[in-house]
Amino acid sequence: MASRLLGFAREIMLAGFVGAGPVTDAFVVAFRLPNLFRRVLAEGAFNAAFVPLFAEALETEGRDDAKKFAVEILAALFWTLVILTIFAQIAMPGLVYVLAPGFYDDPEKFDLTVLMSRIAFPYLFCMSLIAFLGGILNTFGKFAIAALAPVLLNVIMIAALAIIGFSGYGSSQTSGIILAFGVAIAGFIQLGCLVWALARENFPLTFQRPRFTDNVRRLLELGVPGVIAGGITQINIVIGTVIASSQASAVSYLYYADRIYQLPLGVVGIAIGVVLLPDLSRKLKAGDRQAAFDSQNRSLEFSMALTLPAAIALFLIAEEIVHVLYERGAFDRADTSATAQALAAFAVGLPAFVLIKVFSPAFFARQDTKTPMWFAGIGMVVNVAGSLLLFPIYQHVGIAIASSIAGWVNVLLLAGTLMKRDELQIDSLLMKRLILLSMASAVMGAGVFYGAQTAEPYLFHSMLFTRIAALGGLVGLGIVLFAGICQITGAADFLALFKRLLRGRR
Repeated sequence: MASRLLGFAREIMLAGFVGAGPVTDAFVVAFRLPNLFRRVLAEGAFNAAFVPLFAEALETEGRDDAKKFAVEILAALFWTLVILTIFAQIAMPGLVYVLAPGFYDDPEKFDLTVLMSRIAFPYLFCMSLIAFLGGILNTFGKFAIAALAPVLLNVIMIAALAIIGFSGYGSSQTSGIILAFGVAIAGFIQLGCLVWALARENFPLTFQRPRFTDNVRRLLELGVPGVIAGGITQINIVIGTVIASSQASAVSYLYYADRIYQLPLGVVGIAIGVVLLPDLSRKLKAGDRQAAFDSQNRSLEFSMALTLPAAIALFLIAEEIVHVLYERGAFDRADTSATAQALAAFAVGLPAFVLIKVFSPAFFARQDTKTPMWFAGIGMVVNVAGSLLLFPIYQHVGIAIASSIAGWVNVLLLAGTLMKRDELQIDSLLMKRLILLSMASAVMGAGVFYGAQTAEPYLFHSMLFTRIAALGGLVGLGIVLFAGICQITGAADFLALFKRLLRGRR
């Protein structure tokens, strides 16, 4: 939550100081490039393969053998990243052209994107190693440090934007270069924090030359389908960027909308997926299927309790949210309208994006990375076809709609397969609570919608403080309505949850 809130501050400053023009477009592509490789090679595919194997080694063979396994994997990962980084620096113009061919018609914009991408690309090296170290810490039941590491990225980017704002660089190329350096510096600082955290666990790792051992082979067998699946997911993003690059500022509109709906996705979906994978791996390794089913059901409840109301609110008051968060300085009313339309389209798919994070660990914990790969491929076909079909009609909003449709197709395939294999058993408590959560979300949505109409003069007031206060009041109204109905009906017991959290802190 801290990371996402600081991320909002970062995006607000980016919108105000730099706007939605060519420099922001270049930054989005430059930042997306290392993120693309990171998600393909590291966080998704790597953890899906590494965490179950490391948990198995720790559970059955002990700490020393688990450390040996981790050292072998570190050697292979480290040198792979070194080679990839060198290759990317040489081939950067071609990579940028593939990712944003629409920029090629503007040589100044294209050259700036290449320069910024070269500066920011070492972020991939750092974040991939962070994913590896985070997987080890998560298996030990230590989640906080790895989750808090991204806070440092936002702190450093806010500092970079403050320099841009106070220096008056605006939407100049200097601003883009400062932003790119901020990304690279943040990566190395985050990596240092994870190395320190692992040393505190008395689990220091040593370097050795890479060797193709049995452990590396097993990781590759599980990881390659995950890499393909992750690659397919990122191809979806790339295709969206390629298509959007032909419309002025469309890349920026989708980026700003993406940052808002990523708040519930990052806080809820990714957090649950990170915790659920090692939890399911340990329970399945111990042969306790019923405990694994219970973990899945409670994860579904918890994720939907926090996602359904968020999705409805983002859909119904998208324009008000975008206006209050972004509209100032270089970000004008036309930018607000375009970004809000994309946000509403993404909101329709938000529950699906979160459910993918909940269902996927059930496959990964059973060391099945191939099935999600095939389903991701089907989702890609749906996304590409939908984007090509809808973009001529709805412009950038069509890309967001296609992304949401593809997300729901993926969810239906994942859930249907788990139930068919008897690896997902939905209990009566989950069904009851999902119905009650949907009812509570609908009532909350009505309250927020009519509340926004009443508060419209304050939401669009000339004073920023008034707008922020009005949006905060609207969010507070939604929280009170939703939590109150859930507490009364038994859809969720938030009071009991907070009491348990307080007892845990004591």
